[in-house]
Amino acid sequence: MKVKTSITLSEDLMEAIDKRAGQAKNRSDFIETAVRTYIAKTIRDEQNANDLAIINRKADRLNQEAADVLKYQVPM
Repeated sequence: MKVKTSITLSEDLMEAIDKRAGQAKNRSDFIETAVRTYIAKTIRDEQNANDLAIINRKADRLNQEAADVLKYQVPM
């Protein structure tokens, strides 16, 4: 279900939207797609930051495991 809303945008932004909205049916579709893309990127960035925090918390243990595995390598 779509909800009608009103927003105020600067003229230069409206010109940029109009110039790039070629494949979209109208400005609303273009703006909706842009907002969905931004939200998806924000969620992905938050997930990546969370994953990196987990890796950093576990880094010492992971590095110890990697060092242990490397001990089993045969020199060439």
